[in-house]
Amino acid sequence: MSHPHPELGPPPPLTADTLRVVPLGGLGEIGRNMTVFEYAGKLLIVDCGVLFPEEEQPGVDLILPDFDHIRDRLDDVAALVLTHGHEDHIGAVPFLLRERADIPLVGSRLTLALISAKLGEHRIKPETVQVEEGDRRTFGPFDLEFLAVNHSIPDALAVAVRTGAGTLLHTGDFKMDQLPLDGRLTDLAGFARLGAEGVDLLLADSTNAEVPGFVTSERDISPVIDKVFDDAGQRIIVACFASHVHRVQQVLDAAKAHGRKVAFVGRSMVRNMNIARDLGYLTVPGDLLVDVKNLDDLRPEEAVLVSTGSQGEPMSALTRMANRDHQIRIEEGDTVLLASSLIPGNENSVNRVINGLTRWGAKVVHKGNALVHVSGHASAGELLYVHNMVRPRNFMPVHGEWRHMRAHANIAALTGLERDRIVLAEDGVVVDLHKGRARITGKVQAGYVYVDGASVGDVTESALKDRRILGEEGFISVIVAVDSTSGKIVGEPEIHTRGAGIGADAYDEVIPKIQESLERAAADGITDPTQLRQLVRRGVGRWVNETYRRRPMIVPVIVEI
Repeated sequence: MSHPHPELGPPPPLTADTLRVVPLGGLGEIGRNMTVFEYAGKLLIVDCGVLFPEEEQPGVDLILPDFDHIRDRLDDVAALVLTHGHEDHIGAVPFLLRERADIPLVGSRLTLALISAKLGEHRIKPETVQVEEGDRRTFGPFDLEFLAVNHSIPDALAVAVRTGAGTLLHTGDFKMDQLPLDGRLTDLAGFARLGAEGVDLLLADSTNAEVPGFVTSERDISPVIDKVFDDAGQRIIVACFASHVHRVQQVLDAAKAHGRKVAFVGRSMVRNMNIARDLGYLTVPGDLLVDVKNLDDLRPEEAVLVSTGSQGEPMSALTRMANRDHQIRIEEGDTVLLASSLIPGNENSVNRVINGLTRWGAKVVHKGNALVHVSGHASAGELLYVHNMVRPRNFMPVHGEWRHMRAHANIAALTGLERDRIVLAEDGVVVDLHKGRARITGKVQAGYVYVDGASVGDVTESALKDRRILGEEGFISVIVAVDSTSGKIVGEPEIHTRGAGIGADAYDEVIPKIQESLERAAADGITDPTQLRQLVRRGVGRWVNETYRRRPMIVPVIVEI
């Protein structure tokens, strides 16, 4: 089994008979999926998604892949293939197209509709190439074949990439639900056919590799949703991903059966469901939907709201309802249905939302107390089937945290694949397929790029560290006036504090220490403001740490007069 090494250097120049694979996101994490394939001087990109920030990244809106590796070669990009329409696979496309707007976007009908609507908000008109399962298209030296896969959003695709250096199969996100709501099965026959032809490298979804057995069918959720409707005496608020068309269809069907009306809440939910309905992926009876503005016209037992916020996102509609910061007020007796699984890292945020909703009297139904969601990702039993059908010569687990990818590597080994043909990589690690063998050959930059408001890439890890310190420890500002010639202190230092939890009177103890330190510096001929600031910072920091066991941010200001 190949392992990435922290001391890997840049990869060697690419030879004519080698296919290079460079994951820029999605390995070692859930989200930010983006993989670059290079062959014969051209690049093919599969997916370009975002990662959503966690608590230790305050103020960050989105996290993008780092485009630096391909920034100077954007003209060599033959196409960008989008396997499906989830944000962790398409969310970063607008930021890439800002740098080259005419990169051909290749995807299914629904996927292209979703990304086109998103790009329209960025005032970008994309060049799109619509494909469907069974299609074969050529982009530069890449011969692509598209295969149907079942996922938690309609129209998902896997892609086989044929080149002179070999054939690879990228599954995208998939599962093997044998009774999918839309009747669209994962193309196991196609996987087996490709396996018979010979797959030199398989890249497969690892998200559920630790989960034994097979994923529950989506159809098993419908009776549970129906029971939630039976038991609810007042409003029902359903939270799910804004792209989970299948789940929304189940909610609409239950609402129709129970004589309720449905309102969509949240801009992305409204936009995506309108697209799905217009394209025929969502069936909506004519009188079922109402505008959220008209909810007051309905009795509580007649209303269903479908909202975003199942992951506890700070600005989502459901989180704002829980915080009493939304036009829709949670009332005693409301039922809230969280119809999504937890993305790792979001547990605390979701629990806070559940507690907030419960505080106002809502009954919250979630995966922890009812079968209200099934995963969109193949479990270990399904992955075994895929490996046995495809029988790849080499395997590289993708889409998952380290524990998921290692579990998937072990599954591949169980099917008889030699350990030295299983490539465990991480973001930025370069894998070359040469003469039927996949090997790690180097590493490129693939760090986080933070989006903060209109700023892209300007927020650094250092800035985030400062934000964390400010949020957890507060700050202390010390203003000192000194004589510009002699460096002697003029007057008494002023200390201002926010969030440090230290009373104003306490600083009477440290002010003489600051004065004494600066007087010694003046006597030694130190007049440089930078050095004086360091003296103040060290002195105040030592006092705060020794006295209060705290480490606030200390901002010394030296005013020369």
